[in-house]
Amino acid sequence: MWLLLAFIAVPIIEIALFIQVGGAIGTWPTLGIVVLTAVAGTMLMRAQGALAMQDLQRSFNELRDPTEPLAHGAMILVAGVLLLTPGFFTDALGLSLLLPPVRKAVLAYVRSRIQVQSVHFGPDGPRPRDPYDPRRPARDDVIDGEFHEVDEDAVQVEPPKRPTHRPSGWTKH
Repeated sequence: MWLLLAFIAVPIIEIALFIQVGGAIGTWPTLGIVVLTAVAGTMLMRAQGALAMQDLQRSFNELRDPTEPLAHGAMILVAGVLLLTPGFFTDALGLSLLLPPVRKAVLAYVRSRIQVQSVHFGPDGPRPRDPYDPRRPARDDVIDGEFHEVDEDAVQVEPPKRPTHRPSGWTKH
């Protein structure tokens, strides 16, 4: 429902802002501002994206939780999409998402709305569970598999196949 409202409301807001700004400063300056914000936003997005990527790599190297750098990277990607979408409202949203304090506030809000049930890691990482009783860890000395008995007398050996054509330069002789 919220997505439908956004698809209806955002274009209406953008059209109203285009009319207001275009009436105040003219058509060409309005279009110039839209192009300028797209170019400036793209440059800011590249710089912020590179910083987010460095932070993500640092979190992996230091074996820290990569959730926050990944969330910042996702918000920078959304900011880039908003900045490339023509319009003043989407540009304002995109530019605000490029600001680290705004991203931290959005992340804090999302964290308050999400509840993680449980995550368990041992010294060697997560352990596989017994498929018949998920509450118990799997045993290391049991190998699960299937087999079929083969009757030795029923096995027939086929004679080697003869080629049906001459060898080419692509095959071995």
